[in-house]
Amino acid sequence: MKTTEIKGKSVLIVGFGREGKSVERWLKTRYPALLIEHRDRQLDGDAYLTGIEAFDTLIRSPGISPFLPELQRYVKSGGFITTGTNLFFSCVTGITIGVTGTKGKSTTSSLITHILKHQYPDVRLVGNIGISMLDELDSGTPQTIYVIELSSHQLVDIRYSPHIAVLLGIVSEHLDYYPDVTTYARAKARIAAFQTPTDIVVYNPVHTILREILENAPARRVLFSERRKDGIMTYVKRGHIYTEIADTVEPVIPIADIPLLGNVENVLAAITVVSLLGGKPYDIASSIRPFRSLPHRLELVGTYRDITFYNDSLATIPEATVHALRALGSNVTTLIAGGYDRHLDYTVLGAYLRSHPVENLILFPDTGKRIWEAIGSVTDSTKRRHVMAPHMVSSMEEAVRLAYTLTKKGKICLLSPASASYNLFKNYEDRGNQYKHLVKMLGS
Repeated sequence: MKTTEIKGKSVLIVGFGREGKSVERWLKTRYPALLIEHRDRQLDGDAYLTGIEAFDTLIRSPGISPFLPELQRYVKSGGFITTGTNLFFSCVTGITIGVTGTKGKSTTSSLITHILKHQYPDVRLVGNIGISMLDELDSGTPQTIYVIELSSHQLVDIRYSPHIAVLLGIVSEHLDYYPDVTTYARAKARIAAFQTPTDIVVYNPVHTILREILENAPARRVLFSERRKDGIMTYVKRGHIYTEIADTVEPVIPIADIPLLGNVENVLAAITVVSLLGGKPYDIASSIRPFRSLPHRLELVGTYRDITFYNDSLATIPEATVHALRALGSNVTTLIAGGYDRHLDYTVLGAYLRSHPVENLILFPDTGKRIWEAIGSVTDSTKRRHVMAPHMVSSMEEAVRLAYTLTKKGKICLLSPASASYNLFKNYEDRGNQYKHLVKMLGS
């Protein structure tokens, strides 16, 4: 099937990483006469956007901001911009389930896929999780179920919506990409903007920002929450998750059986989606119990020298680190945090560490200093004496060696940076992998 997303006779792919290469492969099989070129800042230098007006269609990779002045001028001059995400949705014939949110979307989309694979023959996890949508498009059928993790970068200029849209909590992030928090939230909300009344949007109404941005959503709303209220389909009651469909209430799984630390909201979202597709409580519970956390998401590294280590490298915002600290509890006595500065507000993390102090704070530049300042800026100073002075480090080896020296036996050391990774590491995966390797090497 050809797409309406390609205009004219020439295409420029801007950003030639994993998705850009996937787009090029896909186009070459369908448009043999189309002139296709690509540009990438790492390959072509700072002038990579020079002369883009010569192309009829520009295909933006997720890492390229649509707010760049060069792209804005291109549109004003009559150019057409699309994305690999738009290409996929313009041609897909299967059932689409889109998942977005600031944190938890990888775990939620993976769990949905894991459960559905026990019930349907062709379920595919694609999107921001690292598997190109276009690479899985041609072999699909109308019966294929696509579970699509969608980032704000993929949604900011999307022109289509999935049949089922799942929105998790939204907090401030990517302010190096978006002009403000409102624009970021609106980008996320676009996942539901093009739905129809026969489609479904799934979310937790406890998040005020979701209620606001979905106020005019055209699709049917299906709600989940940790508390039972009128209109809530999936909820927690007396330590059990229940679903309520057509006045029939059924228990699904005890909270104690969920093998995911601090992920009740993600599990509620996944159960809601699978139940909407006909999943039965017993089958859902049987699928959830063997599921394990994804790498770098509150991942148990192991216990070495009587110290338990957790890797939460994907915690790139302060709220995610607070979530990890809450999930693991008071046994966390060493926190390794800090990283690349994207101008986020660390007040919430500072307040949490003031009221729930850790004994050892090991901090990377550049945000390590800001995190410590946030702890000191909290008005209530009564517990300051319980927080030891921070240890500033510049490498993962230095951080892990300190952790072994400082952490008491029987306690937890948590890597949860509350920051991006790009100043000292290639990405969050590199950061987490270095941590795991050094924990095991130095602990043996």
